[in-house]
Amino acid sequence: MTDFHRLIVEWYRLNKRDLPWRETQNAYFIWLSEIILQQTRVLQGMNYYLKFISHYPTVHDLANASEQDVLNDWQGLGYYSRARNLHFTAKLISTEMKGVFPSSFNEIKKLKGIGDYTAAAISSFAYNLPQAVVDGNVYRVLSRVFEVHLPIDSTQGKKFFADLAQELISLKEPAIHNQAIMELGALQCLPVNPICHSCPLNSICLAFSNRTYKELPIKLKKVKVRNRYFHFLIFKNDGNVLLQKREEKDIWQHLFQFPLLETALDEELTAMDFTKLGVSPYRITEGVKHVLSHQRIYARFYYFDGFPAVLEKSYFQVLQVNIQDYPLPRLIDRFLDEQGT
Repeated sequence: MTDFHRLIVEWYRLNKRDLPWRETQNAYFIWLSEIILQQTRVLQGMNYYLKFISHYPTVHDLANASEQDVLNDWQGLGYYSRARNLHFTAKLISTEMKGVFPSSFNEIKKLKGIGDYTAAAISSFAYNLPQAVVDGNVYRVLSRVFEVHLPIDSTQGKKFFADLAQELISLKEPAIHNQAIMELGALQCLPVNPICHSCPLNSICLAFSNRTYKELPIKLKKVKVRNRYFHFLIFKNDGNVLLQKREEKDIWQHLFQFPLLETALDEELTAMDFTKLGVSPYRITEGVKHVLSHQRIYARFYYFDGFPAVLEKSYFQVLQVNIQDYPLPRLIDRFLDEQGT
């Protein structure tokens, strides 16, 4: 076990990436980085992290910001519940905890939007507590080094790997141990084509010795993906466009979009669908595909010259040039960018 720690830390000191959140023990900054990096690649998350610490240098600044501003700064990252939880928790820390971030694993875990992994990361990186992190990279390294065939998404598997990671962690250097094992998974022990020949653990890796690394880690569940068909209606009139805010508990909650019709099948809307609007589209785009973790969105955009005869209560006008002042789903933001709108 001591060899495991020594080998990964020696490798880490020589190969680690230069990442800004590794240069601080500020729990607030570390928390920001961990929430931003959930379901996000490091290169993409970097700019968002730098933006957030610039716009909101303290937890009080984030707490006092409007939700719309926070969502706007989050635009393009997806999984917007992360941003809403971030804002909620910032307000809680700012008011009820007087701006002081909790310093124990159990207290950190009580915060909204924080689970075992994030609580472990914050408590070890900010406070150097011996709390092992277990993320996808760690699952991959441990399942291969110890050749564990338990599914990582099973109850038994999760407990086994959590216990194993905790048994391996260095009590003297927990922060660098956690960083090292995650970095090894990110750079060396890759999901496909791991770089085994230069891996610091290849002398003790059972999966490498037995050539079973391609089989590991094992997953039990397959995510069922749902298809949805969205029709966005772009009503333009004298430099203005219509938007609506997504209020229902669904994807993109509290973000803004063009008026939307959703259908059960992937087919263009017909003239019959536009009868109540009193206006017909002059242009219909080709379908656009947008993939989320559990959903595939197939979207079309319909351009109208003029507003509908009757405006829904949820519709409101904005100047077309100001549309980027509103937090938009990545699908719409990318579409507007490609259209040069």
